[in-house]
Amino acid sequence: MPSSIRSFCARTGQRPPGDHGAVVRCILESLACASRLVLDQIEAVTDRKIEVVHVVGGGARNQLLCQLTADAAGRPVLAGPVEATSFGNVLVQAFGSHASLVELRELVRRSIGPQHYAPRNPEAWSDALDRFERVVLQGQH
Repeated sequence: MPSSIRSFCARTGQRPPGDHGAVVRCILESLACASRLVLDQIEAVTDRKIEVVHVVGGGARNQLLCQLTADAAGRPVLAGPVEATSFGNVLVQAFGSHASLVELRELVRRSIGPQHYAPRNPEAWSDALDRFERVVLQGQH
């Protein structure tokens, strides 16, 4: 994967990441930018503002990813639960049709509580987001 990332960067006129840490940072920043791009697209299609990003599953364990997502998205991130699918299965089996989705989500929120990440200086992401969007759209042609 690192060699594919470096090749992609070189092919698209970007400076390839050097060491292992730079590759990981490149991946995490790309995921954060992709999240922002998708949020913007969803808002454009639905004509609704998305106020908070929820990260569940394994990604919720990565504190840097969650913070970068909050920063790039310019929105708070609520991370967790890590085992969202398992909790959902257990709750549906335990409560079945006796509880609404809203009630089940509230039960999980009270039981586990998400980790909160506030956006820090989202304006600093402007150039990175513009570059990411150009590269992504370039790759779609």
